[in-house]
Amino acid sequence: MGRLTYVTNVSLDGYIEDDEGGINWFPLGDEVFAFHTSLLRSVGTLLYGRRLYETMAVWETDASLAARSDLTADFAGAWQAASKVVYSTSLDAVSTADTRLERRFDPAEVRALKTSGDLTVGGAELAARAFEAGLVDECRLIIVPVVLGGGKPGLPAGVRVDLDLIDEHRFGNGVVQLHYRVR
Repeated sequence: MGRLTYVTNVSLDGYIEDDEGGINWFPLGDEVFAFHTSLLRSVGTLLYGRRLYETMAVWETDASLAARSDLTADFAGAWQAASKVVYSTSLDAVSTADTRLERRFDPAEVRALKTSGDLTVGGAELAARAFEAGLVDECRLIIVPVVLGGGKPGLPAGVRVDLDLIDEHRFGNGVVQLHYRVR
């Protein structure tokens, strides 16, 4: 049985977007970028909400991103190699290969996907549904040393999830990765 891992970049005060919807506060750096690439290579399927999918699809639709460096080429290759499921009621079609569009989140379908390998879930609203359904096995928070003071929360409200810390890593730029297992 595979694991479903929620992966998100989050400010120290728990936001994935600032109060204007921006994410330009995230200081990626080569070390963190390489970590994200390694994480992508370790899973077979990425579950996305519409907004995150549209943000990430450029890694397949804009070849100039991969051409910037060996690091970006590796990331683009890892992203393109993964299967993707996008949950959206407003998206008409997907623009990337090996991508399926679903109109609603079906916990039974996600359980079936877990039988074929590890998955990640991205996008706070989609992750909240996965947490509510008891599907999330692990949580990886990439904590950025910034306090935004408001924005879009990275973790669901109204859902209690008990966690055990299984790993942590401090990157040279002050970003910290916390890896938890859901009890």
